[in-house]
Amino acid sequence: MTPQDTLSPVFTETFPQAMDAGVLYISIPYRTCGHLCCCGCGHEVVTPLSPAQWSLTYDGENASLTPSIGNWSLPCQSHYWIRDGRVHWSRRYSAAEIDQNRDRDLRLLVVHDRGEQRPRRTAGLRRYLRLWRQ
Repeated sequence: MTPQDTLSPVFTETFPQAMDAGVLYISIPYRTCGHLCCCGCGHEVVTPLSPAQWSLTYDGENASLTPSIGNWSLPCQSHYWIRDGRVHWSRRYSAAEIDQNRDRDLRLLVVHDRGEQRPRRTAGLRRYLRLWRQ
């Protein structure tokens, strides 16, 4: 398979037995998206839609997923963003960075499962506003 630079959204209740390259399958009933890894390795990537995991934006033509897709468990360990149907490649993460991301993701899931609010990032916003005013 060849690497993908775009993904076309297809709304479906369930995913097909064999996914097609270049397609982002979106299941609203199961709050899940799926696609073949964009690096071309052929592995299936499933992204659950929830406040603690991924969010989907659809503009009537293209789809975006937030945050990035970090395929840390796959041999390729590819890392990319899906924005407006286009694949934007990110840099490779070190093993330590992958571990930090996994820990953060686990903490967000625990907070979500407990029904707690997600921690705010006010310090970063304050820093940004302070720099912007200068």
